[in-house]
Amino acid sequence: MELRTLRYFLAAAQEENITKAADILYVTQPTLSRQMMDLEKELGTTLMLRGKNGLTLTDDGIFFRQRAEEIVALADRLEQAFAEKNTNVSGVISIGATEAVGSRLFAKLIRQFSEKYPLVQFNLYNEMADYIKDRMDKGLIDVGLLLEPIDTSKYDFIRLSQKETWGVLIRDDHPLAERESISPDEIAEYPLILPIRERVRAEILNWLNREEKDLHIPLSYTLLSNAVLLVEEGMGCAFCLDGALAIHSSSCLRFIPIHPEHTTRSVLVWKKNYLFAPATSLFIQEINMLRARME
Repeated sequence: MELRTLRYFLAAAQEENITKAADILYVTQPTLSRQMMDLEKELGTTLMLRGKNGLTLTDDGIFFRQRAEEIVALADRLEQAFAEKNTNVSGVISIGATEAVGSRLFAKLIRQFSEKYPLVQFNLYNEMADYIKDRMDKGLIDVGLLLEPIDTSKYDFIRLSQKETWGVLIRDDHPLAERESISPDEIAEYPLILPIRERVRAEILNWLNREEKDLHIPLSYTLLSNAVLLVEEGMGCAFCLDGALAIHSSSCLRFIPIHPEHTTRSVLVWKKNYLFAPATSLFIQEINMLRARME
């Protein structure tokens, strides 16, 4: 299986039409059709269904597309890394970030680095921490901004100094809206919107001293942005961090800290013992300089 074949398949999947994909790839339609049939024969499965309205991916085709995208992205990054060796500092640094107050410091660090090395570009992925770690392990993200708790055994990291406080986001007409703080027992009686991330979710259930089956959880979320809108609609009360809420504030909502206080911190992480492209290596040096200033 060649990299060229993967690119052909991705083009066909994107266009959902062999003829259109062939035009984009500057190959003939019979050539592309034969390549796709040879690929399916090599894999021993059907990747796409051909119909009058175009191509439709099978379940195997959807899975293959996900893996093909990862392989092609890695190949492009590898090619770019060698191209950068013969130029001024340039290239693309891939960043993954959760919603946290640490994002402000991270944004400042990126801006300062960009001013120093204007040929460097950044790709920013806003994802849940587990997705960022998965993409980082596959070499698709260079540096991640994550929230504890996190297993850092595979990563180099710095812990940012800003404290993030856990609380509940509620509408201003909620019965508990005037409270200065809320205990887990008090909020457990209402519909709750919880993070999907397993380790965080387990901690919240521990604070509540309840099992999921004993709670009313109409919604779970990865990032807070859309959950804020659903709190506004009265779907429930969302457990979240004050730093994430600062990015998605709303005049009709209130953030009330949990009592007793529960806090966490952001961490910047990158893979241990990994040979990064020159631009990324310089960026990690800047992060380590930040660590030195914090210490």
